[in-house]
Amino acid sequence: MSDYLLFAILPYVALALFFVVSITRYRKNAFVFSSLSSQFLENKQHFWSTVPFHYGLIGVLIIHLIGLLIPDTLLWWNSVPARLVVLELTGLALALIGIVGLGMAMMRRLNVRTVAVVTTTSDWVILVMTMVQMLLGVLVAVNHGWGSSWFASSASPYLWSIFSLDPNIAYVAAMPLLVKLHIINAWLIIAYFPFTRLLHVLVAPFPYLWRKRQVVLWNDNRKTKRIP
Repeated sequence: MSDYLLFAILPYVALALFFVVSITRYRKNAFVFSSLSSQFLENKQHFWSTVPFHYGLIGVLIIHLIGLLIPDTLLWWNSVPARLVVLELTGLALALIGIVGLGMAMMRRLNVRTVAVVTTTSDWVILVMTMVQMLLGVLVAVNHGWGSSWFASSASPYLWSIFSLDPNIAYVAAMPLLVKLHIINAWLIIAYFPFTRLLHVLVAPFPYLWRKRQVVLWNDNRKTKRIP
């Protein structure tokens, strides 16, 4: 029963919240979608934390997406041991880079006063959930090797059964605890995502592809402006 609740009911609750809340927020408050970037408040630590975090996270997500969309191709690639090892090490390296970057971003929000002031409880919740997810992914990779292969052969069919409205938890019911926690936390992140500032990624990046470059001019003393 617990497996059914966590792997058959929770996914639909998460997806329903994701779409309903996202659409509602966009229809009611489309013009306030923003990342609320703190780059202007402090840029050096911002660069060295967000760049590795984004590259690491995006790289890991791409590998997961390949396993979801073209699992047979991924299994064919992994049929050669050398290629399997290269893919596994690449995924692990990307995850570690992302963890380091995220850890630095969290420390920045704690230690830089001007950034801490604009950091909300919601920010901390999603940061902690993301860190837990990435740490679980690393633990899964270390303790249950060749994850790209069993993701393509087990997790991918499970996800497609969810999307086809015919959930089959048999694919994940027998998986190790770490794998189950990784999947559960992923659904929780999806459910909480539309309540955070991260919702801007669904709409904000696209105009940047054709928008003209913006020029920001400072007419006042920035140090003075930062004094509360």
